[in-house]
Amino acid sequence: MNIQYIIIIVILLIIALAIVKLNRKDVRIEMNKLVSYLGGKDNVENIEVNKSRCKITLKDINIVNKEAIQKLGAKGIVEIDNQLKIILGSNARTLKKYIDDYIIDNKKDKK
Repeated sequence: MNIQYIIIIVILLIIALAIVKLNRKDVRIEMNKLVSYLGGKDNVENIEVNKSRCKITLKDINIVNKEAIQKLGAKGIVEIDNQLKIILGSNARTLKKYIDDYIIDNKKDKK
């Protein structure tokens, strides 16, 4: 009787881990799209996060696809000089971490 409960718990844990892993992949795919809509990682000079907003300094703001960023789920975009302020909600910190990790990985590759 106890073995059946253990088997059920193990199966539920495997399913839960699979769901979490799939959700992480989705976020990574969305972040890849967002970075490409920003003109690629080379176009991003700096990113600052304040709660749900990202302030992104860009080399060339003209190559940014603002419509695609809106469709991706941005709640608002404000353009000031070479900066975009994007309201992303809870994904703002994820974007910063993703870009920071991506830049660090590229610096390691260049050494």
